[in-house]
Amino acid sequence: MNAVRYMVRDVPAAVAFYAGKLGFVLVESYGGAMAIVEGGGIRLWLAEPEASAAKPMPDGRRLEPCGWNRIVVEVADLGATVGALQAAGVTFRNDLLHGPGGAQVLCEDPSR
Repeated sequence: MNAVRYMVRDVPAAVAFYAGKLGFVLVESYGGAMAIVEGGGIRLWLAEPEASAAKPMPDGRRLEPCGWNRIVVEVADLGATVGALQAAGVTFRNDLLHGPGGAQVLCEDPSR
């Protein structure tokens, strides 16, 4: 299975969000610096600034958690899923949008 390394500021908060609210399953945890969650055919490697993945590049640039990269989680009923997530206290960046590709909404990762 392919994986996406996703930099976050708080791995336990990210695990609580992805596993607790979005239906991912915790696969492995490496202390507070890194965890792997899996769901919907995607594996996320969640890593904090203390993880080896966050070491500066040779030119000094550093990775930034939760930038404009997005993880797409496809669900059968987006309206119902949004309602359930709102009831669970998840914050959204925008309202539900409808466009040529279908409906979408951006939820806020609390570990950013």
